[in-house]
Amino acid sequence: MTTFLVTYATRSGRKRKETLEASSPAEARRNLRSRGILPTTLIRKETNNPVASNKPAQGFNLGGFFEAKISIKEKALFANKLSAMVDAGVPIMRSLDLMRRQQKSALFRRALAAMTDDVNQGGTLASAMRRWPKVFDNLSIAMVEAGEAGGVLDETLKRLAKLLEENARLQNQLKAAMGYPVTVLVIAILVFLGMTIFMIPTFADIFAQLGVELPVFTQMMLNLSKLLRSSFSIFLIGGLAVGIFIFSRYYATRLGRRQVDGVLLKLPLFGELLQKTASAQFCRTMSSLSKAGVPILMSLEILQDTTSNSVVSDAISNSRNDISEGMPLSTALALKNVFPDMMVSMLAIGEETGEMDAMLSKVADFYEDEVSTAVKTLTSLIEPVMIVLVGGIVGSILLAMYMPMFSVFEKIR
Repeated sequence: MTTFLVTYATRSGRKRKETLEASSPAEARRNLRSRGILPTTLIRKETNNPVASNKPAQGFNLGGFFEAKISIKEKALFANKLSAMVDAGVPIMRSLDLMRRQQKSALFRRALAAMTDDVNQGGTLASAMRRWPKVFDNLSIAMVEAGEAGGVLDETLKRLAKLLEENARLQNQLKAAMGYPVTVLVIAILVFLGMTIFMIPTFADIFAQLGVELPVFTQMMLNLSKLLRSSFSIFLIGGLAVGIFIFSRYYATRLGRRQVDGVLLKLPLFGELLQKTASAQFCRTMSSLSKAGVPILMSLEILQDTTSNSVVSDAISNSRNDISEGMPLSTALALKNVFPDMMVSMLAIGEETGEMDAMLSKVADFYEDEVSTAVKTLTSLIEPVMIVLVGGIVGSILLAMYMPMFSVFEKIR
């Protein structure tokens, strides 16, 4: 038996230390997990060498400032490859080394190299992953840790890969739905500014030479063109920059982010889409964590950290507190009034029948289909609106410029 020195954080956030007798680091972790403890560090007392640590690898590297973040697709590919190798009987160290050689990302390569060394020294895969928070999130680490504890790492990695792929697909759909109108609106504004600043002055010189009386609408466009070409444009750009900066600083605060996210959830069309996306991600992730054997409180903590909308995140956090006091998950979520009633009702049925993970998986399938349908519907509605908007901007400018021409033609006749 070996004596280990354990460091962990309590629910209140306080750090605690204690010693533990176990034959191996894996057994020590299993004993701690059975008590609901997630160790921050696990150190052999004899050697005082850390087996696991939540701190990233040391070393100053300027290249790290310019490295791209690891995408969800890259994480899903990692989980898929590792699952296939583990299922084929390839040792973990050999699998990590093979994937390191194939990896294009420099950050991912360094992480896999360090993880290979950690596992070689007796640490678990999950503890090695925990040292690289820029590469692996809490969701991936928790599922791998559960898979190692249950001896079903290959199956857990398959579920993790599928979960990450589904989350990536949902995020891409949401970005497409939100990004399309923004992109078209930016293009419309640029077209308007370009025509107003560069094209209208040319027509203004022609009108001055002809000496025609300008219609009110044309005169308004000429005045606007002069205003945009004057020093006012500098103040306008500066004001927009200051406004964006103030908004970003306000959104960075807890109150500001909660208020903005709350408004987004109440927007017509978009708010419903955001709610359905959050519901699909919650159900899919909760189902996967439940199947992997991750405790419900730890699962909710992971969901709280991975949810992008702060209103939904706060609802999950408050539900976690209610569940720790003995309240069912469905009841706790119903009280927060954030998720759809159908999702909460189906969750309650799953709790009653003891099939919560299967029920959540079905609900996730339903809401993923709903998100796909909502994105298609939203795009079909927005497309004609954007076309009319761009056409209206271009048409109004051309009309303003050609209206005086009609007066000239009348005089010629």
